[in-house]
Amino acid sequence: MEKYNYTVSEFILLGFTQDPMMQLILFVLFLMVYFFTLVGNITLIVLIYTDSRLHSPMYFFIGNLSFLDLWCSSVYTPKIMATCVSADKNISFDGCVSQFFFSAGLAYSECYLLAAMAYGRYMAISNPLLYAQAMSRWLCICLVGISYVGGFVNATILTSNTFTLNFCGDNIIDDFFCDVPPLVKLACNVKESYQEVLYFLLASNVITPTLLILASYLFIIAAILRIRSAQGRLKAFSTCSSHLISVTLYYGSILYIYSRPSSSYALERDKIVSTFYTVLFPMLNPMIYSLRSKDVKEALKKLFKITS
Repeated sequence: MEKYNYTVSEFILLGFTQDPMMQLILFVLFLMVYFFTLVGNITLIVLIYTDSRLHSPMYFFIGNLSFLDLWCSSVYTPKIMATCVSADKNISFDGCVSQFFFSAGLAYSECYLLAAMAYGRYMAISNPLLYAQAMSRWLCICLVGISYVGGFVNATILTSNTFTLNFCGDNIIDDFFCDVPPLVKLACNVKESYQEVLYFLLASNVITPTLLILASYLFIIAAILRIRSAQGRLKAFSTCSSHLISVTLYYGSILYIYSRPSSSYALERDKIVSTFYTVLFPMLNPMIYSLRSKDVKEALKKLFKITS
């Protein structure tokens, strides 16, 4: 492995504000968000595992999405809360590398997983009678496994290329976590080849899954239009609405931040947008996928009856 080329041993995370009162308010807000993220995703995973009505390919993917969201939130939120209440805002170089690697790997894995879920939606609508056979458990496990492998392989490429940059200036990261835009701002030798790596990773991990999702939904629309009854078409579309909301929110925020050249990074604005997909999105996902699901509601009622 190439030796890291750096002149700093640690970084300082500025976070969102230096005002002590605002930091305390943000700590409480992030604590509440993290609590609801843990409760929502763990509850959904337990329901999917224990209730036989949720033992389907669709909920298998949703359960894995909840696991990713749990992991993702735990990479960011505890450090954000510590930065809000502690005078020590330092993060070691190795700690920054680790956080960067896992945040990239989880983000890329989620992109692939959302594409796999879109394919599952298409199979459910186009071949409802053969859905269980077409989306076998082995195929679902393979799709989830490929999502993880693809995500973390590409995260390794991004991490190794980012931390071989020379950080020869300030070590202050104007963000709440180690991310591409603020680290690029600190580097003094950002070459054209690094920008090409960023575009390659954007194309392979974000653009390609986006195109796969769009293709899946084109086929889904064609399948829905072949349904004769208006009620049948409405029911088929309603099964896709939660996934569409999830994809739009997640991909929209990621494309906004990472599809621009490094020279146009605006850290204050990017900080707000990145908060959405790193902290808020993992909390929203359980609500997006459960509020419209009759099966999840029934499973939740059953769980409450057992616990009471």
